[in-house]
Amino acid sequence: MTGGADTIEAYKAAREFLLAQRGDYATAYRDFRWPQMDHFNWALDWFDAELARGPLAHKPALKIVGDGAASLTFAELSERSNRVANGLRALGVKRGDRMLLMLGNVAPLWEVMLAAMKLGAVVIPATTLLTPVDLADRFERGRARHVVAAAAEAAKFEGFDKSLTRIAVGDAPAGWHAYASLLDHPPEFAPDGPTGADDPMLLYFTSGTTAKPKLVLHSHRSYPVGHLTTVFVLGLRPGDVHLNISSPGWAKHAWSCFFAPWIAGATIFIANQPRFNARYLLDVVVENQVTTLCAPPTVWRMLIQEDLKSCRTSLREVLAAGEPLNPEVIEQVEKAWGLTIRDFYGQTETTTQVGNPPGQPIKPGSMGRPLPGYRIRLLDADDKDAEEGEICIDLAHRPAALMQGYQQEDGSIAPLTGAVYRTGDVASRDSEGYLTYVGRADDVFKASDYRISPFELESILIEHPAVAEAAVVPAPDAMRLAVPKAYITLTASGKPDRATALSIFQHLRGRLAPFKRIRRLEFAELPKTISGKIRRVELRRDEEKRAAENQRGAGEFREEDFPELAK
Repeated sequence: MTGGADTIEAYKAAREFLLAQRGDYATAYRDFRWPQMDHFNWALDWFDAELARGPLAHKPALKIVGDGAASLTFAELSERSNRVANGLRALGVKRGDRMLLMLGNVAPLWEVMLAAMKLGAVVIPATTLLTPVDLADRFERGRARHVVAAAAEAAKFEGFDKSLTRIAVGDAPAGWHAYASLLDHPPEFAPDGPTGADDPMLLYFTSGTTAKPKLVLHSHRSYPVGHLTTVFVLGLRPGDVHLNISSPGWAKHAWSCFFAPWIAGATIFIANQPRFNARYLLDVVVENQVTTLCAPPTVWRMLIQEDLKSCRTSLREVLAAGEPLNPEVIEQVEKAWGLTIRDFYGQTETTTQVGNPPGQPIKPGSMGRPLPGYRIRLLDADDKDAEEGEICIDLAHRPAALMQGYQQEDGSIAPLTGAVYRTGDVASRDSEGYLTYVGRADDVFKASDYRISPFELESILIEHPAVAEAAVVPAPDAMRLAVPKAYITLTASGKPDRATALSIFQHLRGRLAPFKRIRRLEFAELPKTISGKIRRVELRRDEEKRAAENQRGAGEFREEDFPELAK
């Protein structure tokens, strides 16, 4: 133990308090306090000392089906991560070193995360989708000195600094150490000393929907302690089997495939498949008695294409995160399973800030209310508190979950200053304190002097049976300054033709006021970041370029193309 008895008792008390307040949002929000600590190492003080040596020790901590199938108990993972920590130390990995971790959902990913935490090394999570150019940026700006990656990815690191410690999971190529050899080291681990709660632990590269990725630094306090709120909003209980659909390399994976389930004492369940298949996912959810499921909106839209009513699941909680979930999807799942998908909101820079905890009334379209430990303000363009404005965290009550700061080009960390931390997202608030997402501050636009929320229009678009996904951006217009234009990805049954375009325009006319109407649409694949978020900035640039050249898209239709709409 590195944090001391008082520290771990404070952590356990905060956890027990939130678990006990399930269904009582008012009490949880009013009375929760972040545990205070000077030293803390979650892997040693919580995972090893409590989970791996308590009543859950021989319960499954991690279960993977499909590729890389595995099943490990808390005790087994504790021992294996000790061996890996000793092996990494033997290769020269030490406290404060930065290590890039680029693995899929395989057991070594969890073993390395725990091992690095025990050593005090800083992990840079990376998706296997990264290109050599992406990786070069992560090594240059992230200052990584070690890498753990799948053997199949080794070629991406050719030409990198020869002093880089390379560790391969699988058949190690020349110049790489075999990950399996790390497990030959002793099963007992002794830390180099106490871990400061504010020591660096994770360095995330944000997904970069509008610009070059930022570097977000988290500490041994911010995520391990901060995800107490995520346990609360997910509604996790000890013994749950939790499935979160997320790719390694992104913060949401750490949220719901690492910290939150193990804070609760739940099993992390992973269903690997080479290509996403909704039917397969539903089958494994039923077969493995998954109790809690969290998935991004894209996955939920695929799941509702299946016969949900025929699936006799063990699900108690269903959730969505990543981007706002459209009400249409929520309604279909509720009809099939009698369960309401609960939405929540957070960022790489934080944990879950706003959400709909279990047992609370759900308002269609709302992402919920501020969660325990967070004081949220909405600020308008003049920095005045308003009922619609940018979501900001009050730093007078700074949550433990907030990042240490953004890393600058010189490697320093820019501290958070001022009265608030700005999220860059806009929301509105109703009389009961529920927040509804409006959009990124730089995505909201004006048309005919009216403010337009892309998300509102996109939600109505996907209610049309032919629309799978949509992104709304401003298209320059001589008379109105801009008009809303929708880029649309169709369902398998949708056809990118005039009849479909007319049907969509008619659908919108029955649901939108004239000033909000989408005046143009184009059938196209949506540009996305490698984490799956839509890059509306690319679509806006395309529209500006086309307007300058007086062109329209190949698959574009406009209201004026349809005389029948004027009737």
